[in-house]
Amino acid sequence: MTLQEYIASIQDKTVAIVGIGVSNTPLIELLARSGVRVTACDRKSREALGDEAERLESLGVSLKLGEGYLRDLTQDIIFRTPGLRPDVPELLAAAQRGSVITSEMEVFFRVAPCTLIAVTGSDGKTTTTTIVSELLKAAGKTVHLGGNIGHPLLCEAGDMKPEDYAVLELSSFQLMTMTQSPHISVITNLAPNHLDVHKDMAEYVAAKENIFTHQSAQDIAVFNADNDITSEQAGRAVGRVRLFSRRTEPENGVFLRGDAVICREDGAEREIMKTGDILLPGVHNVENYLAAIAAVNGLVPDEAVRQVARTFKGVEHRIELVRTLRGVRYYNDSIGTSPSRTIAGLRSFPEKVILIAGGKDKGISYAPLGPELNEHVKLLILCGATARVIREAAEQAENYAGLEIVEVPDHQAAVDLAAARAVPGDVVLLSPASTAFDRFKNFMERGKVFKSIVNALQ
Repeated sequence: MTLQEYIASIQDKTVAIVGIGVSNTPLIELLARSGVRVTACDRKSREALGDEAERLESLGVSLKLGEGYLRDLTQDIIFRTPGLRPDVPELLAAAQRGSVITSEMEVFFRVAPCTLIAVTGSDGKTTTTTIVSELLKAAGKTVHLGGNIGHPLLCEAGDMKPEDYAVLELSSFQLMTMTQSPHISVITNLAPNHLDVHKDMAEYVAAKENIFTHQSAQDIAVFNADNDITSEQAGRAVGRVRLFSRRTEPENGVFLRGDAVICREDGAEREIMKTGDILLPGVHNVENYLAAIAAVNGLVPDEAVRQVARTFKGVEHRIELVRTLRGVRYYNDSIGTSPSRTIAGLRSFPEKVILIAGGKDKGISYAPLGPELNEHVKLLILCGATARVIREAAEQAENYAGLEIVEVPDHQAAVDLAAARAVPGDVVLLSPASTAFDRFKNFMERGKVFKSIVNALQ
């Protein structure tokens, strides 16, 4: 079924789309312009939507806003936003009345004419998804990158060709109700995550498994052999299994032998590159490349893999190299919104770094960050609401030995100080260990401000 055929099949249906956000707004517009009767539902008030409310109504869209936005859903088809559990009472009641509950991603899987490659996991999925996309593009393929990475693809399916590739990042929330799996699936790793939304770890893992459980024997499933949960899942996969590993040498897959990245398939093996070819810092990014190479083996020449590894600077705001100035490398890790993420960022560099940290406090313990600061930081520059608690974490850690800590009023002052104190060979890292909401709309805006300040340095 094509996208046009799907739209034609629902012309006489009523449609509710829950969530007026990034993933659903293009769909609301497409269906409304195609003559489908659409009701857009959102918890936001009309005032909060602002001009968007009038714009959607001008397209013929009915709006259902505010706290009662899920009440009495009677439409024939209801598109669920990924963040809404499928078993909320209002959706269950609608299903009992005969409504079909679906999502933007579920319909995309039905209508996409091209090869689907999808990545999920607890950590590394955004970077791995992007690397897969970059590798395919380096091989001359036409690639459509989307999903949880922030770009919905359903509305573009009509322009895709059979020889194209759609590379998707999928969250557990998107996967919960999926009844189709991609041709190539990747699970980077699994650990407790999003348990504030999922009932328990078992439900979270079960949602992730939908990425491979509906595959056929001709499909490919890539698993992390070093992760207890994913290595167990590999034994239950229907498709052809490829493993990736830093610690072992699987029979079929991609692994490390010393500093060499080796690919082995059907008894034959070859060296693809050295870990030193990877521009992105950190052992976790080596793992991301192992996973991505396993996914595209046979589709991308090894030379193209090396080319991407040597030049790809990373996903924006995730240990992203901003620039090198007078021998000093500046990295934007604004995604570091918690102590654990900042710890991972610090461990990505062999040398001690100049760290810029601080932001909004979300009520979590900063104690685990303290020892890591003392071990990996040569100068700690703090600003924002969490400056005091981060300082205390460093000073109260057992390994505190006089780490220099300076508090400044804002990021401009932080970058100026870092630039003044850095010497050739140093790394300046923004990894706040805190959310951005004390001064910015989100971590993306914070990262962009940091980059603009760094790029303005003379």
